[in-house]
Amino acid sequence: MFAERLADAIGADAVKTAPEDLAVYAFDAYSESAVPRAVALPASARDVAAIVRIARECGEPIVARGAGTGLCGGAIPARGGVVVSFARMNRMLELDVRNRRARVQPGLINLDLSKNVATAGLFYAPDPSSQKACTIGGNIGTNAGGPHCLTYGTTVNHVLGLEVVDERGEVYTTSLGDSGYDLTGALVGSEGTLGIVTSAWVRLLRVPEATRVWVATFADVEAASEAVSAIVGHGIVPTALEMMDGLMIRTVEAAFHSGFPTDAEALLLIENAGYEDDMDACEHAIEKICKETGALTWRAAKSQAERDGLWAARKGAFGAAGRIAPNTYLQDVVVPRTKLPQMLRLVDDAAAKHELTIGNVFHAGDGNLHPLIMYDKRDKRQVASVVEVGDEILSAAVDLGGTISGEHGIGYEKRDTLARVYDDADLDTMLRLRDVFDASRHFNPDKIFPRGASCVEVRA
Repeated sequence: MFAERLADAIGADAVKTAPEDLAVYAFDAYSESAVPRAVALPASARDVAAIVRIARECGEPIVARGAGTGLCGGAIPARGGVVVSFARMNRMLELDVRNRRARVQPGLINLDLSKNVATAGLFYAPDPSSQKACTIGGNIGTNAGGPHCLTYGTTVNHVLGLEVVDERGEVYTTSLGDSGYDLTGALVGSEGTLGIVTSAWVRLLRVPEATRVWVATFADVEAASEAVSAIVGHGIVPTALEMMDGLMIRTVEAAFHSGFPTDAEALLLIENAGYEDDMDACEHAIEKICKETGALTWRAAKSQAERDGLWAARKGAFGAAGRIAPNTYLQDVVVPRTKLPQMLRLVDDAAAKHELTIGNVFHAGDGNLHPLIMYDKRDKRQVASVVEVGDEILSAAVDLGGTISGEHGIGYEKRDTLARVYDDADLDTMLRLRDVFDASRHFNPDKIFPRGASCVEVRA
């Protein structure tokens, strides 16, 4: 009955119920999976509103899905229900060059947005490593970042307004220009638990006049970390400041042949963008700092092709890890920049203790680490060790004054660790907010909050 009602509302070709179709939507980039009862592929906000109304009347949970690149199980249909896939809502609807903004559908691929506006001399700043595949809607759900968020900020800094379907199946809009509470900011990063975004006004930036990319190598991650702190400490905030450890340098170089020195044990990939007149002074200042903190080599990219090649290697690092092990598990934690050496030592200790291989490639400029745990899921011992190591990494980050997620969200994976960061009163306040938007908890249940969590009013 449920699937039939959906088909009547949005068309039979837009509803999938065959087992082989449902299996495709049972997982995202997270390792666990759950099969939905149905998958709906809306073509408009009206379709989404109809889906929400029918699902609510039938008591079925609703999970919004972009490209399935999420790493924390945010798009897993934990309680079945309907997965709302935005594969057919993937267009740029409006472009306002004068005001540097665009209205886009949630299924638009992140990189495609920048390609679409390039002829106007504009680009969209948030750029996760999955930029070629991830969608704007998914980015909004997790408040995604990327290498360039050091200067430009995360997704929340680039969303100007939203069109949203609420729990009753009604459509409303938000705008940063609205008086009162910032509903736009509340919805960004809410992982589909407060409503379903059907379009967004996003901020666009002018393509910089000049861009320089440099590579500095070091004998160890301690020296590279010292360089990171020194660069920022001197008041220099590059557009991007990325780090790789020795294992990932060699792995990436084997895959992409970008000219990374394979005898180095740490590497900084540094980018700065701005006015051409400022570039030489910036390069000299950063090069001086890196050499003073122990840089072994310094290299400046000489062409756009070379710059593109260096970034392709950086963003392809996680895929390159397939050369080492058949499976990978990526963590996402944040620590203060000054604690990077200590955190990396703790990661190495955990790897040695559990006899696992862990590579590090991450956003060093803002202390956002991505330890990449490599293993074989056919080995139950390794799987159990991966879970333990992941938990130890989360605990270590919190103990060092950091947090459990930088840009991947909480999703299903980290919901029970949220209590390590927030006390009961904090969680209760967040749950009260959620209940204002979705008291019935039909939107993406079993995500973000610990198992069994409910606000004081509900418990009473």
